[in-house]
Amino acid sequence: MAVNIKIYNTLSRKKEPINPRQAGHIQLYVCGITSYDYCHIGHARSALVFDMVVRYLRYRGFKVTFVRNFTDIDDKIIARAAEHNVSSDELARRFIDEFYTDMDALGVLRPDVEPKATEHIQEMIELIQELIDKGLAYPSGGDVYFRVDRFPDYGMLSGRNLEDMQAGARIEINDKKEHPMDFVLWKGSKPGEPFWQSPWGEGRPGWHIECSAMSRKYLGANFDIHGGGKDLIFPHHENEIAQSMGANEEPFANLWMHHGFVTIKDEKMSKSLGNFLTIRDVLREYPAEVLRLFLFSTQYRNPLDFSEAALQDAQSGLDRMYDCLAAIDDLAEVDTTETGQSIIGKKNRKKLASLQHRFEDAMDNDFNTAQGIGLLFDAVKALNSVTRMLPDTPLAGDLELVLQAGTDLRELAGLLGVLQQNPRQYIERKKQLLLDAIDLSSEEIEALIAQRNEARDKKDWTESDRVRDELLAHNIELHDGSEGTSWVVR
Repeated sequence: MAVNIKIYNTLSRKKEPINPRQAGHIQLYVCGITSYDYCHIGHARSALVFDMVVRYLRYRGFKVTFVRNFTDIDDKIIARAAEHNVSSDELARRFIDEFYTDMDALGVLRPDVEPKATEHIQEMIELIQELIDKGLAYPSGGDVYFRVDRFPDYGMLSGRNLEDMQAGARIEINDKKEHPMDFVLWKGSKPGEPFWQSPWGEGRPGWHIECSAMSRKYLGANFDIHGGGKDLIFPHHENEIAQSMGANEEPFANLWMHHGFVTIKDEKMSKSLGNFLTIRDVLREYPAEVLRLFLFSTQYRNPLDFSEAALQDAQSGLDRMYDCLAAIDDLAEVDTTETGQSIIGKKNRKKLASLQHRFEDAMDNDFNTAQGIGLLFDAVKALNSVTRMLPDTPLAGDLELVLQAGTDLRELAGLLGVLQQNPRQYIERKKQLLLDAIDLSSEEIEALIAQRNEARDKKDWTESDRVRDELLAHNIELHDGSEGTSWVVR
């Protein structure tokens, strides 16, 4: 397969080509949510980044097996369930359902496998026992801990060394541990907590072990790509590597992808800081495609600062894209001629003809959606310029290029989950939503436009300007063209 997609590998700290273990088949594991609350925009970025990755890899001809887990037992879940006087299982199931509601609203494709931690307790117990048998883990007081000093490569992903970690960490005194940095694989149960039976007594798995056990079950000991947010690099992914490589005695994930944070005024968005917006908060005000366009306007590894102004810019950009497609759709049935001079200049012709290739080049370079979106807007600008100049009976070759570029625009934007609606329906729906927010009906607007046109015919510019200003006061902006006067809501 002559496709050369490069990904920045957190492990090697450089871009590397994807070389699947199985030719043409990419295995991807992504850490999913801890299901104890509604999802915020940071969760949306994670879901949409890997939704885009899977869509693009499949577009480029790869078979993709995509696994994303649910953490449905955890200290946060137990604490929140106690607050609401429900079982941890009931709370986790509720917020998994809420997660699906949000993902469906965003148009996120479902992974191939979505394992839950509580359904894989036996696999985790078996993996923990393997680590104990190899001397890499030890039971202590009902818990089981991983010996970090027995894994020489501990810190390989985060670039930290054990001595510096220990010196810089605020570590609670724990007499059960042999080493302060040892991490828990199995937690003995406390009174009132959910538990499972194990060789070490009643308890539940630690957070880190679940992904090692579930990725091994569904993808094998060694697979192609492991993904998540940058906040997971340490300790979660670092500990996954230690557990998995320690037990399996072979490399774990070959490539590690980590997306940047969503920030508000340059501060990470998080539930603990209380500075987050839920996905449904945003979708009450903006369509899902606007949120997608906003999130993909920055390359996935970089931080992304959330603001109302940025969402409004994304809304305006999406409107321009749909306006462009609507104009192209209007050209689909026009008559053409085989003779005459092309009206498409060399520069615009090259932009439109090479759009697909240039977009692929951007995306092959570590999924650079920011550059890809820039190319799409550049194509929209060129298409708008060309469609305005097309004569009533355009040259067949010119029309063919415009229609093909419109098809390319739809397909490539679709890899980002954008431009998935009928353009005319989108425009009419948007106009109706805007009309609902003003105090004039479309009939009243059209009547005022007719009044203005009558004044213009009489060269009564004072009256014409008065009507125009009256409409502007209601946020109605007029555009005079060769086919008459159109209007938009500002």
